[in-house]
Amino acid sequence: MPIEIESPEQLGYHTIRRNLSESSVADRRLRDLNVDLGDVLLCYGDHRGSIDLRDTVAGFGKGLEPDDVLITAGASSALFIVATSLLDADGHIVVVRPNYATNIETPRAIGCDITYIDLDFDAGFRLDIDRIEAAIRPETRYVSLTYPHNPSGVMISEAELREVVALVERKGCLLLFDETYREMTFGAMLPLAASLSPRAISISSLSKTYGIPGIRIGWLICGDPELMQLFLAAKEQIGISGSMIDEYVGYIALRQREKWLEANDLRIREGFEIVRQWIARDDLVEWVEPQGGCVCLPRIRPDVKVDLPGFYKSLYTNHGTYVGAGRWFELPDNYFRIGFGWPTLQQLSEGLDGISAAIRENVK
Repeated sequence: MPIEIESPEQLGYHTIRRNLSESSVADRRLRDLNVDLGDVLLCYGDHRGSIDLRDTVAGFGKGLEPDDVLITAGASSALFIVATSLLDADGHIVVVRPNYATNIETPRAIGCDITYIDLDFDAGFRLDIDRIEAAIRPETRYVSLTYPHNPSGVMISEAELREVVALVERKGCLLLFDETYREMTFGAMLPLAASLSPRAISISSLSKTYGIPGIRIGWLICGDPELMQLFLAAKEQIGISGSMIDEYVGYIALRQREKWLEANDLRIREGFEIVRQWIARDDLVEWVEPQGGCVCLPRIRPDVKVDLPGFYKSLYTNHGTYVGAGRWFELPDNYFRIGFGWPTLQQLSEGLDGISAAIRENVK
């Protein structure tokens, strides 16, 4: 996958002066968590995840219990567990695209049939629930959504989420709702999808909002006991149980959740305002303004003819700036994802100026 091959950690962080490609807040150091690991027993843990951690995660939604939560090695592992547990070559899913790569590549590898509902820039990346309903078949296993949306940052309303939940209940399939950015919203936070119906599966992690991808902690939440038993069996085949160290650090991190979210909100709004002002003054780029998350998906205006390989090369080589190319999301390369929560505000401003310069250096 281009998003993995070309990721900044593979390219080398030291080669990038202004990293605008990250889809998270800035990474934290272990000492920032004030955590003491000396008494952690390095045993096989509860295969579902530590009870303290599961109880904390369950508390994010109404009516959820610890047994509705399965701790996984990041959200990507949770998505892999769901896909490999529910899909086969005879199955079908509906994927709203762009979407996180694992939501597409794993089903493809399994060989199931996929119907894509492509979000349209010119329609404001608006979710078309009627198109989703028309795409559902008797053999459809689940509908895959992610909101706040990665990579555009657009949102749906709670009413729209409830409408999708009612749709899958009526059609007899499931909703796979990747809500990794749920806590990063400029307005009201959506309820946990899994708290609305046992036919909804919620996926999230500590990597994006909490800035600690170096511990591999994610989770899936579902109120259907039979599905949870299936997902647990899949996890046990992959790795038996999680890391005792990671799960303890994750629990300590979530105990500081309110303080972190308050600081995140302030930092994300500062970054968002810098990007908004840049979009307003550069007449060669345009966007659908995000309503959540810490990323956005501008594009070079389609009427502007640009040598796109040259643009990306100039941006990286001449301006030390890196963004997420459109091909990461199966889009044309005049689109690019900008993360405004990870770089410093100075790096963000300089990187945006570098984008403007690199475009103009490569106009045909």
